[in-house]
Amino acid sequence: MYSNFKEQAIEYVRQAVQEDDSGNYAKAFPLYMNALEYFKTHLKYEKNPKIREAITHKFTEYLRRAEEIREVLDGGGGGAGHGDAAAVSTRPKGKPKDGSGGGGGEGGGGEGEGEDPEKAKLRAGLNSAIIREKPNVKWNDVAGLESAKQALQEAVILPVKFPQFFTGKRRPWRAFLLYGPPGTGKSYLAKAVATEADSTFFSVSSSDLVSKWMGESEKLVSNLFQMARDSAPSIIFIDEIDSLCGQRGEGNESEASRRIKTELLVQMQGVGNNDEKVLVLAATNTPYALDQAIRRRFDKRIYIPLPDLKARQHMFKVHLGDTPHNLTESDFEDLARKTEGFSGSDISVCVKDVLFEPVRKTQDAMFFIKTSDSLWMPCGPKQPGAVQISMQELASQGLAAKITPPPISKKDFDKVLARQRPTVSKSDLEVHERFTKEFGEEG
Repeated sequence: MYSNFKEQAIEYVRQAVQEDDSGNYAKAFPLYMNALEYFKTHLKYEKNPKIREAITHKFTEYLRRAEEIREVLDGGGGGAGHGDAAAVSTRPKGKPKDGSGGGGGEGGGGEGEGEDPEKAKLRAGLNSAIIREKPNVKWNDVAGLESAKQALQEAVILPVKFPQFFTGKRRPWRAFLLYGPPGTGKSYLAKAVATEADSTFFSVSSSDLVSKWMGESEKLVSNLFQMARDSAPSIIFIDEIDSLCGQRGEGNESEASRRIKTELLVQMQGVGNNDEKVLVLAATNTPYALDQAIRRRFDKRIYIPLPDLKARQHMFKVHLGDTPHNLTESDFEDLARKTEGFSGSDISVCVKDVLFEPVRKTQDAMFFIKTSDSLWMPCGPKQPGAVQISMQELASQGLAAKITPPPISKKDFDKVLARQRPTVSKSDLEVHERFTKEFGEEG
């Protein structure tokens, strides 16, 4: 059955080369890509090592040409792409396992530059992972988590500002794992690090490191760490690291996934490289899903728990910001008590809902009062100076810009909290607390 894949691939290659020779790059590119997909499927079933090697050789050759054509179509490197058309035309149009004719194609693809163009392409893809604009999240914006903040400051801020502290055997932490239930502020803490640290900050996810091309994912991981070393001091933040580094040896693990994990392990070990100024920061909601070798690579494994009473009180103030309200300090304390078991994300959603309550009141109001600064604010029918008029009527009179919603009150919060529920279950918390006792420490 699998011979059909090879024959189909050869047919696509024949058509692709024909279009390529004619200069029809827009038609040649998808044909090359289809051929590569069929070659890749065929390789899964091919048992003969010599044939596998020959097909892999041809696969690389056609992949290189497809990349050249893509650069031409994207408007970059046009001259080089067109100049290589003659080289491609010498490629075999028959069986790809035949080793003859490969030299011309390879010579045309990497002329005079070795692996540099490929490395440049991989690095260009990783450039989007570098955060160049600071997220503007300060340490003070992160409520609670004093132990986690102190540990991160020891690893990120102190080595840059006070390098004299780290002499002899004293070395800064090199890898942090932040784990805990969803919505507790792991990624938010990473944003604070990106803001406060005077370092190059790489924020990567599985989509940045996983490629459909065989062998390219490992190169992306390797290039990421090399870029971090070149830009040191730097921080690599991997969000949801469990999607990349699950347990090895499981039945559903693919070969590509295993290779990415292995490369990540090697790079984090830092053998033969100077990684003193590269910090790896990772976050996960499922710490038990991590491979034990990956877990060992993290010097500090910090539990980011649900916010305590004081932290929740601070969060309500932070999320309200400078929005007009008439809540007192005791009101904030009462809100913190009522939201026991809420995560930081739950409180954020709650406040976001509350912020719309004055807008809803304004939309539904049938009475408005004119304030001292000539603004129209909704009010009750018995309030002195109340005028019976709706928001739409005011707008029709050209006063839309003069309508202002009332300040947020404690009743608005009570109304929203009556329908709000926490998203983290007790069983979730028990899992993380058990992991903390076994492998972690409190944040």
